[in-house]
Amino acid sequence: MDTIESVSCIKFVEAGQMAKKYVNIVFEKPGCYAILGYQAKPQRLNLTPARVGFKCFRIGTIMHELLHALGFVHQQSAADRDKYVKILWKNIEPERKHNFKKYKYSEVSDFNVKYDYGSVMHYPEKSFSKNGEPTILPKEPNVTIGQRDRLSEGDILKLNRLYKCKKKNSG
Repeated sequence: MDTIESVSCIKFVEAGQMAKKYVNIVFEKPGCYAILGYQAKPQRLNLTPARVGFKCFRIGTIMHELLHALGFVHQQSAADRDKYVKILWKNIEPERKHNFKKYKYSEVSDFNVKYDYGSVMHYPEKSFSKNGEPTILPKEPNVTIGQRDRLSEGDILKLNRLYKCKKKNSG
């Protein structure tokens, strides 16, 4: 949360007892996930503890889920993704294919930021592979996808443009 606050005008505050709309960080079900975008009710963000076998408590994974709650979709779901990556559907676990949905230009905005291989919102090459083979292949050689260390410059630009922040890196 501190990282997102430091690069944007977003401020996270503790929800009071009377709050009706907030992000509720829970540890209920297996996995790391968040409901996409603003909700008119309490919004669940689930982070399974590492001892159960998930890596939800890495800084990049937490930022990934917080960005979902703030309205970000996966980078590999961008409307223009086919110019930049190839999705290998035959290698994806059937129940996870929704994570690779391609949105239409009318559904999501790229905020005039180019496709970002380095986005914290991009999945790694073998995400949800059913056979150990790649599920996403970058079309550009020698790029790494799926980092969970930091927000990319593109992530910061999109965040600031989405929330109309007048801070550093807002473009």
